[in-house]
Amino acid sequence: MSILTWTDALALQQPQIDQTHQEFVVLLNELALALQTEDSALPVYQRLLAHTEQHFAMEEGFMAATGFAPDNCHSKQHAMVLDVMRQVLVHTHAEHDLEPMRNLLPELVNWFPSHAEMMDAALVFHMSQVGFDPATGAFSKPAMVGAEPISSCGSGSCG
Repeated sequence: MSILTWTDALALQQPQIDQTHQEFVVLLNELALALQTEDSALPVYQRLLAHTEQHFAMEEGFMAATGFAPDNCHSKQHAMVLDVMRQVLVHTHAEHDLEPMRNLLPELVNWFPSHAEMMDAALVFHMSQVGFDPATGAFSKPAMVGAEPISSCGSGSCG
């Protein structure tokens, strides 16, 4: 059973982010399958949470390197998602209850495509505008990196 399929529509043409996003989609689908049998749901969820923490840390590293303020809206959204995911894990351990995990899964499935399309696409666009190579950390257009930190998501349509 696939609850979210990776398609070209989700691709942002940035290899590191696209690979991480593909892995995220795979883990969401693994969790959906695990929740059907319940016996392996917790370890799959823990892998999803660890992956999501690394995924967001990678993107936030790109944001920091390219001039985003630490409290930008993209990072705030990451923090909110991680907070909910961590609360679900605490609840699951304390109550031995998978229901919050079942409730969170469709929310993540609905959230992710729009987050990628808006926030992550804006980050990728900004990275290209300043010539940032995430593989090396080098800038091909260092003069494009502004002195004023970006507090939005990196797009003029987000404030």
